[in-house]
Parts: sequence; C-alpha cells; structure tokens
Amino acid sequence: MEKIKRAGTWLRESKTGFFVLIVLFYWLKTYGIYLTKFTLGAAGPMQQFLLLLNPIPSGMLLLGLGMLLKGRKSYWTMIVIDFLLATWLFANILYYREFSNFLSFSLMQNSGAASENLGKSIAGIIKPTDFLAFLDPIVMTLLLACKVIKMDLKPQSWQLKTLIEVLALILMGVNLLLAQHDRSGLLTRTFDNNYIVKYLGINEYAVYDGIKTVQTNAQMANAKSSDLAAVKKYLKQNRVAPNAQYTGVAKGKDVIMIHLESFQQFLIDYKWKGKEVTPNLNKLYHAKDTLAFDNFFNQVGQGKTSDAEMMLENSLFGVQSGSAMTTYGTSNVFESMPAILKQKGGYTTAVMHGGSGSFWNRNNAYKSFGYQYFMSLNYYNYQNSWYLGYGLKDKIFLKQSAKYIAELPQPFYLKLITVTNHYPYDLDKQNASIAKTDTNDNTVDGYVQTAHYLDQAIGEFMAWLKRTGLDKKTLLVFYGDHYGISNNHNEAMAILTGKKSYGEFDDQQQQRVPLMIHAAGLKGGIKHVYGGEIDVMPTLLNLLGIKSNDLMLFGHDLLSRQNPQLVAQRNGNYISPEFTKVASSYYYTKTGRRVKNEQDLAKAKLLGNRALAQLSLSDRVMTGNLLRFYKPSWFKTTKAEDYDYNKADALAKLEKGSHEKSTLKSQLGKKKDAEALYKTDAPELRQSSKKKAK
Repeated sequence: MEKIKRAGTWLRESKTGFFVLIVLFYWLKTYGIYLTKFTLGAAGPMQQFLLLLNPIPSGMLLLGLGMLLKGRKSYWTMIVIDFLLATWLFANILYYREFSNFLSFSLMQNSGAASENLGKSIAGIIKPTDFLAFLDPIVMTLLLACKVIKMDLKPQSWQLKTLIEVLALILMGVNLLLAQHDRSGLLTRTFDNNYIVKYLGINEYAVYDGIKTVQTNAQMANAKSSDLAAVKKYLKQNRVAPNAQYTGVAKGKDVIMIHLESFQQFLIDYKWKGKEVTPNLNKLYHAKDTLAFDNFFNQVGQGKTSDAEMMLENSLFGVQSGSAMTTYGTSNVFESMPAILKQKGGYTTAVMHGGSGSFWNRNNAYKSFGYQYFMSLNYYNYQNSWYLGYGLKDKIFLKQSAKYIAELPQPFYLKLITVTNHYPYDLDKQNASIAKTDTNDNTVDGYVQTAHYLDQAIGEFMAWLKRTGLDKKTLLVFYGDHYGISNNHNEAMAILTGKKSYGEFDDQQQQRVPLMIHAAGLKGGIKHVYGGEIDVMPTLLNLLGIKSNDLMLFGHDLLSRQNPQLVAQRNGNYISPEFTKVASSYYYTKTGRRVKNEQDLAKAKLLGNRALAQLSLSDRVMTGNLLRFYKPSWFKTTKAEDYDYNKADALAKLEKGSHEKSTLKSQLGKKKDAEALYKTDAPELRQSSKKKAK
C-alpha cells in the first residue's frame, strides 16, 4: 500500500510523473479510437500487437518535447501538444467516416478540398463520442488547474530528457522493423493508407505522407522526357484494337455526360417495399439502344469524384495520396477529352454544376482540360431551400441548365454534375417520395430516397430531351463516380443486399457503378465485360470516330474483343473475371472463395503485379507532368489563360458563338423557350411561382 501511495505522489508531484500520465492517457485513448472509429483490419497477433504499440513511440517523442523546457512552460507545452494531437485525431475521425481514408497533406494544401469535403455535411458526420479525442488534454488541464497535479519546477537532468527522446526513437525503429517483417515493402509499395496507420500509427502516417508530398513535388521538378520511355513501351505492349463495328457510330453527335453522384450498380432494378428505386434509369439500362455494363467498377482513391473525372477525361488514374485534380490540375499538361473533341471534331465543351466552382480545384483543372465553359453555382438562381449539401438539388439544377444547354453551339460535349445523392443522404420531406430502408443505420437508410430523387430528375431531363428533339442527335453517357455506402456500413449492406454475411470480398464487388451509353439507333445490350472508369475515354473516342492510338491512355475500349478485363483499384486491389484481390487476399471472382491452389495463386499474383504496373506508370506520368514532353502532331497544348469562367464574359462569348453555329435555341425558334419546355415537379419552384403570383 505504501508503494502505491508513493507512486501516486510521484505521478501527481513530479514532472516525470506528469509526462508518464499524459503519455499513458494519450496511448489508451488513441488505441480505443483505432478500435472504435476506424476499420483498420488488424488480423493476427502481430498486427494486433503493432496496433496496440504504435501510439506510444510518437506520443513519447512529441509530448517529450515539453520535457525539454523548464518550469511551467514544460507542463503547458505538453498540454498544447496533446491538444494538437487530439485535433489531428479528431479531424481524421470525421474524414474517415465519410471517405474511409485518412487526411493527406496533398489534399489539405490545395483549394481547401479537405475542409470543403467535411464542411458541407459536418453536422451529419459528427457523433458525440468523437469528442472523446479531446478527453485526455481536457482532463490533464483540469487536474493542473485544480492543483490535483502540482507543478514540479525543479530542473530536470539532460540525461533524462535525452533518454526519453532516444527511447521513443528506438521504439519507433522496433515498430518499423516488426511492421516490415510482417508486411514487406510497406513503405515502398503501399497503396492503402490503412496499412500505414495499422502498422505504424496515425502520427507516423502524417510524417510518411508529408515526405511523400515533398518527394512528389521534387519528382515533377526533376522529371525529363526520357522518363516517358517505360510508359510508351508499356502502352505499346498493352494496346488493343478498338471494336471496328462501333467505330464512328456516334460521329458528330452532341455528347452529354451525366454524373450520377455516389450511385452504386446494385440500385439498378432494386426495389424497396415493392417500389422501384430507379425506374427511369432501369428503363434506360434495359433499352435496346443503350450499351449497359454490369461489371463496371469505380477506381477512385482519396480524390473520390475528382479521381473519377480525371479518369473519364484523361484515362489517367488519380494519385495515391490526395486528389490529382487539386494537386496537379492547375500545373500539369493534359491531353483531355474536351480539348481533343474541340480540336478533332469542332466541339463546344462545357461543364454545368450547381455547386462551388473551387470544389476539387475544378475552376482551374477544367481550364487545363480544355473546357471552354464552366457554369458553376453563381450562374444559377437559388434560395437556401434549393441548396442541399454540395449544391443545387438535382431537379432545380437540371431545369435551370436547360437554358444554357440551348445556347451551346453544336456539336457540344457537356458534363452535368448532379449532387443530391451525396452523403449524408438527407432529403426534406416534400421531396422524399419513397420510404427509407430499415437497417437502423442512419447513413444507409436515406440512400434510397436521394437515389430515387436523382432518378426522378433524370426522368424529367430525358422527357425534356425528347420534347426538344435533342434525344435524336445526342449520345448520352451516365456514369457513377464512386461508392455511396462505405465499408463502415457492412452490416446494413448485408441487409440491403440480402446476404447472411458481408465481408471484404462482398465490399469489393459492390464497387460496381453504372455505365450506360445511350443514343437513338445505337446497337445496345447489357455487356458483361469487366472494366472501369479508366476505360471510358478510349471507348467514347472510338464511338465518336476519333483515333486514339497516338494518345497516352491507360484504359482500353470496353467493346474491344481484346480488352484485358483487369480492373486496377487505386489501393492496389484488382478485379478480373477470374480473380479478385483484396488487401493481401485473393478470391475466385465467381464464387468468392479464397484462392489456395498454388498454380492459381501464382496467376492471381501475376495479375496483381500487372495492376500495380499500370498504377505506377500512370503515377509517373501524373507526378512528373510527363505529357509536357509528348503530344501527337495534330494536338495543340491547352493553355489555361485562354479560358475565362467569369459569368458575364462567358455568357457574352456564348451568345456570340450561338450566332455563328447552330444551337438548340435557334432550332426551337422564337416561339419556344428551352427552359419553359422543361417540366419539373420540384416543390420549391412551385412555391416560388406562387409567391411571385401573389
């Protein structure tokens, strides 16, 4: 008893005791958050041990900095450091809940993308228990303020101070050695940040990510034209012939790309309580003049929607950490879809989005891609009730877009970005026309309501196309950008999909998103080929009759009979018709059974190496800005300064262009107004009309 009493006195009245307490509380809190707030997948005794160990070295190292100071400064420095560590942990809790990933410096340093991601839906993200991240610094502050812990102002020996920091570094080294032994190549071939946090810790991840960011910046500065040799060789060896049957079948048609936010493939033909969730998209999916793909996968990383756009517009992958559009969208040279169509087909190119123009650095990246027009939120009329989360509600956005579409000189290439079907899947009662699901997961249960609303908006848009005659001369492309329900909600997904259990293999298979290509007279059908977003650009270029053999595209024509059907995921996983890789496990794609046969395992690993090679070489092009060293003889490099998205200037330019070329507006004539032809049941617009009438 006397020993316990002396130990208690030492903890309360000595600076070293205070240091031990603050490190102990930090360690226990962080480990608890690892287990309850993140899905790190620690399997086996070694991974469990490292997960338990890894908060200690960085906690000792950083909090030990306070021990280097004298007097009261020492105590308060440790408190401040503890608060900073808690803030970093808290921010990652919120970000991880929505994106199943950790914050990166490359994401935070560009355009405020991380804060924008969280800010729009932060009320729906935060849980009261998240604030436990701040429990230990608050408790330690109160203990000091109430003098339960007394400040020890005696000077500490430099031997003790040095010992603490050296011991922390030794523990860090031991942790790294054990991690490398359990997962060879952890720091050189890692494609998933979960591994870094699981093995090394969240603070070590921050250091690792910071070093990688610096290396990336240096890599671009040091890149040279000879770096393209390996890329050219790979693309030449893996090039496939496009499907000649479809070459040029959509030549000269207007192209409208419709972004289906967070829309997963399982929603197609899905019914809830006997009611179709997406009847309009179901009809399109099964139409005889629609090419639909039921094994089409999202391939996004941290950049989520921006990664999908990067792949669709450039056939280049997003980068391993952060968003390629935010990090490289302003500085890099691209050979993008809009620039190609403008130069090869005389297309007018535009994006319409009822959200912030700065989101994902779009207002800069789109200039680098060669988009002539970008109509963002300031182009639209809106009231607060018309805006939900990330932008205008889809029905209101698409109706208002009609007037701008009517003024686009033809042929045009247009991307429409919908946002209502975005996490946290909240929809006001007046717009909800289908019951929520009943999985008892608040995130999942609203998903069918926002998806149904999006589908209704698509139905209204399709009716408008038919009313105006645009449906006869337009190639429509519908694509899902990424998953809607993350692997943090597997129990609810098991209920929705009717599975008894729902593991990592099931989650990987649910990375399917829709791809539908629709045009009057197009020879359609549901295609079972395995592909992903990286393949959309070469597929569309072939349909539009534009040769792509001299472009640096990492995807393949989805309709090609030679398509390799290997879908690389940004984290190093892959899906093919035969095998699926998830983390370090391999499965048979048809059955979901683990691959144990040595011969099959060798085949599966070989496919994994091919997927990693594709990702690595795409990264080399992106991070080195290598397209500045290469361009086809016919391609004119896009200059961002040639584009101006200022509303007044852009609309004046658009009006001038509409007098020089045919537009929907000129075809309709003075008696018909394109926006007036657009019919919507959006209750907000009805209410607004009634107020004006009064």
